[in-house]
Amino acid sequence: MTSYCHRITAGAGVSNRPIRLSRMTRTVEISRLPQKYCSNHHDHQQQQLRSRMVLRSRKIVRAAMVEAVGPCGDGEDKAAAAAAAAMPCAYAVDNLSSLTTEEEEEKSESDQDRTAEMESENGKKKKKGMDQSQKVKVVVAAAVTVVMGVGNRVLYKLALVPLKHYPFFLAQLATFGYVIVYFSILYLRYRAGIVTDEMLSLPKAPFLAVGLLEALGAATGMAAGAILSGASIPILSQTFLVWQIILSTAFLGRRYRVNQLLGCFLVAIGVIITVASGSSAGHSLKEAGIFWSVLMVVSFLFQAADTVLKEVIFSDAAQRLKGGSVDLFVVNSYGSAFQAFFICLLLPFLSKLWGIPFSQLPNYLKDGAACFLNIGTLSSGCDGAPLLPLLFIVVNMGFNISLLYLLKISSAVVSCLASTFSGCSSILCYKGMGGSCHGSTQGGGVKEVRGH
Repeated sequence: MTSYCHRITAGAGVSNRPIRLSRMTRTVEISRLPQKYCSNHHDHQQQQLRSRMVLRSRKIVRAAMVEAVGPCGDGEDKAAAAAAAAMPCAYAVDNLSSLTTEEEEEKSESDQDRTAEMESENGKKKKKGMDQSQKVKVVVAAAVTVVMGVGNRVLYKLALVPLKHYPFFLAQLATFGYVIVYFSILYLRYRAGIVTDEMLSLPKAPFLAVGLLEALGAATGMAAGAILSGASIPILSQTFLVWQIILSTAFLGRRYRVNQLLGCFLVAIGVIITVASGSSAGHSLKEAGIFWSVLMVVSFLFQAADTVLKEVIFSDAAQRLKGGSVDLFVVNSYGSAFQAFFICLLLPFLSKLWGIPFSQLPNYLKDGAACFLNIGTLSSGCDGAPLLPLLFIVVNMGFNISLLYLLKISSAVVSCLASTFSGCSSILCYKGMGGSCHGSTQGGGVKEVRGH
C-alpha cells in the first residue's frame, strides 16, 4: 500500500468531465465535486468544506484523502473573495495511510514472502551449480590420481633395475628428498602470498602425528614385505579400504549407504581376483605365516589413520582460517619433515630388516649414491641411472600431491578408491609387460607409504 499527496483544483463552473489524478501512466478517476464546496463563506469553510474521500483502484492499491480548503483567498477581503469566486477552488490530497495499515502490512508480508522465495530459489540454483562443479573437480582429480598412480608404480619397478642392490637407498633418498623439495616450494608460495602466516601458525601436533604414522607404516610395511611375496601384498592391501571406512565412520562421523559399501567391496574383490589369477598368492600367505600377514594389515592401518588424520587437519584448518583452506604444501612439508625425523630414529631397525648392519649403513649409502649417479667403479650394472630413479621420484611426488588434493576436495575413502584402482591398473600393466607384481612393493615402502 502506498500513499501520496497532490493538490487538485475545481471551480463553481467546473465541467462535468471527470477529474483525473495521474502518476506515471496510471490514473485514478474522481467524480465532479459538488458546487457547494466552492462556497465563498468563510464560516462554513471549517465545518462544511473539510471532507474526506478514499481513492481506490483495482489496478493501483493506493489511498488518499481529498480535503476541500475553500476558494483561493481567506474570505476577509470581500472584494478579493468576490474576484476569487470565479476562480477555481483548491483541494489538498493528504496521506491516508493510517486507514490502510492492515493492507500495507499484508502487502509488505507478501513482498517479503516473494523475496524470500526468490532468494531461496536462487540459493538452490547456485548450490546446485556449485555441487556440479565440485563433482567435476573430484572426477578430474581422481582421473589424474589414477594416471599418476599407475605411472608411479610402473616407474618404481623400472627404477629398481639400476638400483636393484640399493632399494633401501632409493627409499631414503625419496623420503629425505621430499623434505627439501616441499619446503622449497612452500617458501616460494609463501613469498608469492599464496601461503599466509595464519597457515604456518597452525598447530604442529597433528603434523607430528602424521609423520609418526607414516614412519610406522613404512617400518611395519618393510618388515612384512621382506617376508611376504609380492603377489600376496596387493591382496592384503585391500584391508586399507576397510580401515578407511571404519576410521572415517568412527572419527569423522560419516555414514555410508549400502551401494557405496557394495562398490568398495567390488573394487577390492576385483583387485584380489586380478592378483590371484595365475599366481600362488594363497600358498605364499600360508608359507609366510599369520604373524607377517597381520603385521602387513597393521601397516595399512597406520596408513589409513594417516589419511583420515589429514582429512581432520583440512577440516580443522577451515574453521581456524574462518572458511579458508590450508595450502597443500603446508601439510606435505611438515608431514614429510616429521616423517623423516622418525625415520632417522628407526634407521637401526630398518637397516636390520634389509640385512644391512647398522655399522655398515654409511658405506651402503655411499655405494648407493655412486650407483645412483652412475659414477665410479661401482657403477657397473647401474645402467639407466640417474634418469629412471629421478623419473620415479618426480612422478611419485606428483602422485602424492594429486592424492592429497583429491583427499582435500573429497574424502579419504574416495582417495583410497583412486589409489586402489591405480594399483589394479598397474598390475595389468605388469602383466602386459610380461612381468609380475613380485618386487614391486619390497623396495622400501616408498610406493605404499607415500602413495597412500
